[in-house]
Amino acid sequence: MLYLIGLGLGDATDITVKGLQAVKKCSRVYLEAYTSILTVGKEVLEEFYGKQLILADRDLVEQGADEILKDAEVTDVAFLVVGDPFGATTHSDLVLRAANAGIPYKVIHNASVLSAVGCCGLQLYNFGETVSLVFWTDTWRPESFYDKICKNRTAGLHTLCLMDIKVKEQSIENMMRGKMIYEPPRFMTVAQAADQLIQIIERRKEEGEELGVTEDTVCVGMARLGTDDQVIRAATLRQLMSCDLGAPLHSLVITGQLHPLEVDLLRLNAEPNALKQLRMIDSSTYTS
Repeated sequence: MLYLIGLGLGDATDITVKGLQAVKKCSRVYLEAYTSILTVGKEVLEEFYGKQLILADRDLVEQGADEILKDAEVTDVAFLVVGDPFGATTHSDLVLRAANAGIPYKVIHNASVLSAVGCCGLQLYNFGETVSLVFWTDTWRPESFYDKICKNRTAGLHTLCLMDIKVKEQSIENMMRGKMIYEPPRFMTVAQAADQLIQIIERRKEEGEELGVTEDTVCVGMARLGTDDQVIRAATLRQLMSCDLGAPLHSLVITGQLHPLEVDLLRLNAEPNALKQLRMIDSSTYTS
């Protein structure tokens, strides 16, 4: 049996009872280590679970899935995922591979940023398509996520923006030379995401484009959701560009049409200028 087990968002204790019971009976336990992170390291998880963990990087999961699935038809194997197992499409691929190989599988769900984002005060059913923001380079500056945000806002919907994570990444030079040298881990911050969005806004403004998002759009920056030291900050996009929310992981919400209840809840975590923006909203124009 292949078990895909969600670990939740915080630390070792966020695993469900059902998930922990499954881990303890498995002969091999893999820890997916590239789509997200917990606030504790592998050693803490091993001590709490009572099991040795095998780190599964992107190469292993996407190119060496056969190694993970080896003998899973006759023994129990666990694949641990921060958040919920289906928070990343890669894990759906692993399920398909198991099914095609005739290997039974079981999914044990847990909390995900896709549901935990509701703690910022915005209603989950008012969210549109989730987007991912990637680190720009000198030669690669994609903007498609901005257009998706604008599309959501046109429909009155909020947008959850997931931040880029770089773990066990090689530089182009080392990759071309075949050197197995990896860059230090990097985790995009809300400030970096806001900066990229504002650069897009300023460029499109110069081109005379009608803007779907502006520097004064009310947004919500979040860090370490699901932990004891989580941070939620409602602010304008411009304010978030200089806002330090601390350690990873970060996420950002661009608001759409705000329900009166959402406005009231956002005020609880609002920066002064954003609070002014929220006070300007005429709640009578919105209906439930």
